Amino acid sequence: MLHILAVLAAAVLFGTTGTSQALGPDWTTPLAVGVARLVVGGTILAAIAFALSARRARSAVAPRPRLTRRPLALMAATGVALAVYQPLFFLGTERNGVAVSTVIALGSAPVIAGLLEWALTRTLPSTLWLTATGSATLGVVLLGAGGGAESGGADPVGVLGAIGAGASFAVIANAQRRLLDDGWDPFAVVGAMGAGAAVVASVALPFVDLAWLAEPTGAAMAIWLGVATIAVAYALFTWGLQGLTAATAATLTLGEPLTAALLGVTVLGEQLSPLAIGGLIVLGAGLASLAWGSRRSRDPQPYAVEG
Repeated sequence: MLHILAVLAAAVLFGTTGTSQALGPDWTTPLAVGVARLVVGGTILAAIAFALSARRARSAVAPRPRLTRRPLALMAATGVALAVYQPLFFLGTERNGVAVSTVIALGSAPVIAGLLEWALTRTLPSTLWLTATGSATLGVVLLGAGGGAESGGADPVGVLGAIGAGASFAVIANAQRRLLDDGWDPFAVVGAMGAGAAVVASVALPFVDLAWLAEPTGAAMAIWLGVATIAVAYALFTWGLQGLTAATAATLTLGEPLTAALLGVTVLGEQLSPLAIGGLIVLGAGLASLAWGSRRSRDPQPYAVEG
């Protein structure tokens, strides 16, 4: 149950991203905020996670796995996936609006994660996962459809961007799950992801305007987004992933739009239609059923992949 709560807590922190940006300086750009978030958060995440991993290694009985090409490639994949998630998501929001892109990205992530896990392990998702994911995804769709999005039709490029964002998160969940199955320490896994994302994002630093960091609200926003929504959130997510399948963890992260919607109403004063309220109820029910039904150890148990 603690692993479920850790992933749900990570989803809550993920869900504060939009509200934090709304409360920050008005003249920021999504790309600049994303770069600052990844550089700050990825660096802190890597520093803390590697320190904890080294400490655990000194008291570990079993030796660590060897750093061969396979785990190195999986670690690199998580860093790149984390770095590319935001520009893909922002491409979707620019073309189709926030509500529609959020629905596509977060609704596609659990499905893609489940398909990837099936492809990697040849283990079919459980009936519980299928039912809960279907319910939660329906809730996300209702939430997006009833949220007042004013897009005049889905732009294909924007749709591909949002699906790419969902696929990026699915890659993170599955790559980390494979590393954990191979015996890698979870903090070493999440530290590698943070370091890789920070390196990729730092390449974009010369091309974005970060003058807003000099404002108190800008600095506070960057610190919160980096520390809470990257360093703490992904540490919780990766630790929780130890006791869950990648598909289940990805479904639990649908708590992000639930959190974002509630914060929009309570903090930003946004209005929700009856359809959106119904979506919140359906989404919450799907997450609750998955959390309650997954109290036992991971089900199904993925097979270790040799290589």
